[in-house]
Amino acid sequence: MTPISMLLQATQVEPLPEEATASATELAAETGAAAAAPVGTELDMLQLVLHASIPVQLVMLLLLFASIASWVIIFRKKRMLDRAAREADRFEERFWSGADMTKLYAAATERNREIDGLEAIFESGFREYSRPRGRRNPDSRAQLEGAQRGMRVATARELDGLEHNLEFLANVGSIAPYVGLLGTVWGIMISFHGLANVREATIATVAPGISEALIATAMGLFAAIPAVWAYNRYATKVERIAGRYDAFAEEFSSILERQAHGDE
Repeated sequence: MTPISMLLQATQVEPLPEEATASATELAAETGAAAAAPVGTELDMLQLVLHASIPVQLVMLLLLFASIASWVIIFRKKRMLDRAAREADRFEERFWSGADMTKLYAAATERNREIDGLEAIFESGFREYSRPRGRRNPDSRAQLEGAQRGMRVATARELDGLEHNLEFLANVGSIAPYVGLLGTVWGIMISFHGLANVREATIATVAPGISEALIATAMGLFAAIPAVWAYNRYATKVERIAGRYDAFAEEFSSILERQAHGDE
């Protein structure tokens, strides 16, 4: 027998017992099942908020209040602007249908009746125009100037009411992302500060703290995006209504001017 044959016989591995083979098979199956099992990746927003640090929670609370206030203003402003547009359509239809201006003024000055929009502008201009008529030799130029001045004041008052709280939406849209970023920076700073007491820093150590901090940025964007959209949309609507008010005031001034010249 050659030395190589003797070496092969000496190193021949005996087969494992059946029990050991079964145990190894079960262990491999358990390991494969564990590897194939999905890792819990569900994100519990409430728990992240509750476990955040106090400064981050204060930032989230501030952003929540800003978001709620923004949505309240958005719905109220929508109703106000839609009503202003409908009132302008109705009054223009009555005014240009050939109705007597004296009757329109009498209807606008009825007791316990609130007027706004174009009707308020008309009432202010016609009141100032009719005021000097009881005097002798009224000055038509003074009448027109008074009517125009009254309509400018009424227009400014009406537009001020339409623009009310739009500034709040603009502020929320521009500031909320930075407030959320402040909460995120603060939360990340606290998370990394906690690594000083940890020997081995891993992603699992800082991931919960970073997730809690990033919610502040998400809430900032959640508050800012609707506010910016509503501000741009409503500011455009206010500009359109303002154009209608100015156009009506100019046309009404022309009518009063022709009437003043006709009375001379």
